Amino acid sequence: MKIAFVYDVIYPWVKGGVEKRIYEIAKRLVKRHEVHVYGYKHWNGEDILKGEGIIYHGTIKPKQVYSSGRRAIIPPLLHSVKLLPLLSKERFDVVDCQAAPYFPCYASRVSNSNLVITWHEFWGSYWLKYLGKAGFFGKIIERGLFVLTDNHIAVSLKTKKDLHKAGLRKNIYVVPNGIDFEKIQEIKPSSYTSDIIFVGRLVKEKNVPLLLKALTVIKQEIPDIKAVVVGDGPEREYLEKLSFKLNLQNNVKFFGFLSRYEDVIALIKASKVFAFPSLREGFGIVVVEANASGLPVVTVDYEMNASKELILEGKNGFIARADEKDFAEKILIALEKRERMKKPAMTMASKYDWSEIVKKLEGYYRWVG
Repeated sequence: MKIAFVYDVIYPWVKGGVEKRIYEIAKRLVKRHEVHVYGYKHWNGEDILKGEGIIYHGTIKPKQVYSSGRRAIIPPLLHSVKLLPLLSKERFDVVDCQAAPYFPCYASRVSNSNLVITWHEFWGSYWLKYLGKAGFFGKIIERGLFVLTDNHIAVSLKTKKDLHKAGLRKNIYVVPNGIDFEKIQEIKPSSYTSDIIFVGRLVKEKNVPLLLKALTVIKQEIPDIKAVVVGDGPEREYLEKLSFKLNLQNNVKFFGFLSRYEDVIALIKASKVFAFPSLREGFGIVVVEANASGLPVVTVDYEMNASKELILEGKNGFIARADEKDFAEKILIALEKRERMKKPAMTMASKYDWSEIVKKLEGYYRWVG
C-alpha cells in the first residue's frame, strides 16, 4: 500500500505525542508499505528527505510553532496552502490526516485518495472557553471535518464518545497510541532517584500547580519527599516561583526538557509514583510509559482528561478528584502499594505495544483502501 500521514510538525524535530505516534507507526509500516509524511520543513536543503525508509515532504519553514503558549494559527494555514498542489498530484491508497490543526484536513481532501481523519481530541464547546467568542470559528471549523470523509479514527474511547455526542454518526474506529514495551524494559534506571515524577509540557492544561500544592500536604507526613518535574514550556518560570513560595525548593527538582527519550524513561524508572494531574488529554501516552516502567499512576477525574480511561483503580493507578488533598491522598496510597501494583501495571502496559497497534491500524487501512 501507498500511505501518507499529514500533520504540521514532524518527529524528531518536534517531540510531542501526535508526531511520535506518526513516527512509530510509519517506521513499522515502511517494512511492508511505501510511507510518506507531510509536514513543516524543519530541515535545510531539498524539500523531500528520506530517513529510515520514510519519505518526508517539507512544506513551509515556520518562524514559530507556538505563540503565547498556544499553537500559532498562521503556520498551519500556510502549510495547508502548500499541501494543495503536493497532494493533488499524488495518488495514495490512504491519506491519514490528523484532525487538529484542522486546515490540513481540508487540504488533504483534494487528493484522489481515501482520506482518514485521526482524532486525538474533540473540543466542541471547549473552544469557547479556550478563545472566548473567537472560539466559535474553531468550533465550526472542527465540526466541518465531519463531512470530509466517512473514515474516522479516535485514539481513545472518550474521543469516540465525544464525536458521537457531537453528531458524527459515521463509524469511528478506535486505535490507541502505543509504546515500545521491549525498549522500555531494556533501559536502566537513572542514578537520580525520586519518590514522585511528572513528565510533560509545562502548559496550563497539564495542571502542575495541583501537584505542587499536593506536595505541601504530603510533606506534612513525609518531610523529605522528593519530586521531579521533567519538561519545559511557558509555565516553567511560574512553577519554579510557586515551588519557592510553597517552600518546596528542597523537595522539587525541575529537569527541563530532555532530548533523549532514554533519559526520560530512566528518570521514570528511578521514581516510585507517576503524578499526572492533567486536565486535558487526548490519550496520555506517558501514562502507559510509566506503567511499562513499573510505576502506578495518579491522575485526575476531569471531563477532558482521557488518560483516566487508562487507569483501572487500584491495579495500575488511582483517579483522584482535582483538588490537592485528594490528589495527595491518592499519591500516598500509591507510594504505599507501589510494589504490589508493579506487575499489574506492566502487564496492562504491554497490551499497548506498537507492534499490536500497527497490526490493528494496518487492517483498517486495508479495509479503507
